[in-house]
Amino acid sequence: MIRREPSVSGMRDHRFRNRIAAVAALSGLAVLGGLAVPGPHSVADALTPQTHKSADPVQQHLNGLVRDDGFPGALAAVRDRNGHIRNYTAGVGDLKTRAKVPMDGQVRIGSNTKTFTSVVVLQLVGEGKVGLDQPIEKYLPNLIRGDGIDGRNITVRQLLQHTSGLPNYTNFLADGFLPFQHTYFEPRELLDMALAQKADFKPGAKWEYSNTNYVILGLLIEKITHRPLVEEITHRVIDRAGLRHTYFPNVGDQTIHERHPHGYDRDKPNQPLSDVTEMDPSWGWAAGQLVATPSDVDRFYSALLAGRLVGPAELKEMRKTVAAPDLWSGARYGLGLISTQLTCGGVAWGHGGDIDGYHTSDFATDDGRAATVAVTLLPENEQQIDHLLSAVDTALCE
Repeated sequence: MIRREPSVSGMRDHRFRNRIAAVAALSGLAVLGGLAVPGPHSVADALTPQTHKSADPVQQHLNGLVRDDGFPGALAAVRDRNGHIRNYTAGVGDLKTRAKVPMDGQVRIGSNTKTFTSVVVLQLVGEGKVGLDQPIEKYLPNLIRGDGIDGRNITVRQLLQHTSGLPNYTNFLADGFLPFQHTYFEPRELLDMALAQKADFKPGAKWEYSNTNYVILGLLIEKITHRPLVEEITHRVIDRAGLRHTYFPNVGDQTIHERHPHGYDRDKPNQPLSDVTEMDPSWGWAAGQLVATPSDVDRFYSALLAGRLVGPAELKEMRKTVAAPDLWSGARYGLGLISTQLTCGGVAWGHGGDIDGYHTSDFATDDGRAATVAVTLLPENEQQIDHLLSAVDTALCE
């Protein structure tokens, strides 16, 4: 059953954040081949007949996300085995003007950034510059230290796979995102927030999601290449994959460059929505800073699975997974990649991401299929998460 934790959205009221995180741990709903199915009924049962002329099931799902789940806007891109992409929209892209959601508009893609960061690390592994099972201490000496924390005992693989035991820095940011919407954070500030806390567990003892792992990997990339992370991700991943509408915002860049729907947020469920389209995403950095279109997200995962971004040996390592039960039943986490079973059979790979204002759910298959669904408000309840992931499964299986 697919249930994703809010992977980057850490600056939220603790009660609100914990309520969403609790959704990720629930296991009481029906399961069909690893796909979430809400309650005793199917997603199709929950959707009333559409007034939209299209009978396309993906369009029907998007209509339901707006009509039934309350997302201001939704957009999706579905790639078939031949590389042809269909785009969908529903709702409005601006609550003030009621403008339509732009087709294949840019959104902040949150923790999908982790897969981009992982690709760069695996490229460095392929070049012989980084060893997956070497301690991070070898590359960042005397940096990873704290209560129960020692970089000499944490490997690069454990960082990539969230088995390091490092506390998640987003858990220790002040309550509420809105006061920090326009605040710039240095990567070392984010790391210091985590290192001021006690280790969650001994390295390798279990799996637990932590954005801190990927901040350290961003620092690793910069140390090895002697270049800024934005440049390495751009040249090594974005340009190589031919992503024309994807970028890593530079220092101080709070805007979304191309056509985009507005993103909305609230620190508590009973508050009115605030427009958070313009924000400083530096608190996500290597863990969640990227902007892209849904079709570019499809192209990225398709290029990765096709072996265009890392060598065969490195892609094989990325696919070595451990159980990630806190995400959803049957989820497995590799090196910046998540695997799940589709209702129509087979395994799909992706990541997905949350950052205040935007949520993306996305998966791709080895035969070239890919689907990305984005909405302009973070999911706030179990049903919304079920419907989002069901939309992606439908897009891949229809």
